[in-house]
Amino acid sequence: MPLWTHINILNYLTDIIDILIVTYVIYKVIMIIRGTKAVQLAKGILVIVAVWFLSSLFQLRTLEWILNNAITYGLFAIIVIFQPELRRLLEQLGRGRLFSRGTQVEEEHKQMADAIVKATSYMAKRRIGALMSIERKTGLNEYIETGIQLNGNLTSQLLINIFIPNTPLHDGAVIIRGTEVVAAACYLPLSESPFISKELGTRHRAAMGVSEVTDSLTVVVSEETGGITVTKNGEMFREISEERLQEMLQHELDESDNQSPVRWNWRGKHNG
Repeated sequence: MPLWTHINILNYLTDIIDILIVTYVIYKVIMIIRGTKAVQLAKGILVIVAVWFLSSLFQLRTLEWILNNAITYGLFAIIVIFQPELRRLLEQLGRGRLFSRGTQVEEEHKQMADAIVKATSYMAKRRIGALMSIERKTGLNEYIETGIQLNGNLTSQLLINIFIPNTPLHDGAVIIRGTEVVAAACYLPLSESPFISKELGTRHRAAMGVSEVTDSLTVVVSEETGGITVTKNGEMFREISEERLQEMLQHELDESDNQSPVRWNWRGKHNG
């Protein structure tokens, strides 16, 4: 086989490896920013790039000139806007975790579930009312803005302290994003469904309401009975045990990361 043939094959292999590496890095970056506000910002940037391409294609000179300048100076803005995500990417690279994201995500999900279940169990036994909503693909920013931003690490101790009666933040909902308690004392939309049991109060109606307009997963602890309720996609599941709550949270978080369709078939009292 001629030498130039070997060189061509080597070049092809090099190009394939190059493309695979770049694809993998892009995939990992997407996995890191997924579920954060950076996703919406990235969508906005894609829209701007698409409009710029169309303006160039159809020779819309004024619009093209404006977008050219916006993109040129926008590169500096992107560094500022994506600063938290870039820092997280560099931290993971420094810790050698960039190529083990799957394991890390599973650990994060377990930590989230453990913290929520531990706090829920504590509050349920003492009949401390609580309302905790976990953000999924649909952002909850409009509800976060109604409360007090915390941006604290998700721990059972923090959740319990928030809902202790007569404290400044106990009245309202806690919103959880990833392994972070984003805000407390948030107002959620109340469901107007006539099928909700009359014995249920505002917390349950708020949990049902947010589940009707978002894909969030919401956990309620009843102040009157200590019962645990979970809502999602307009469905309400009452009197959930601690073990079942752990299973549900772990299952839902893992399924959400895999982007597989989730069908609820949990047993329990259904009112919704």
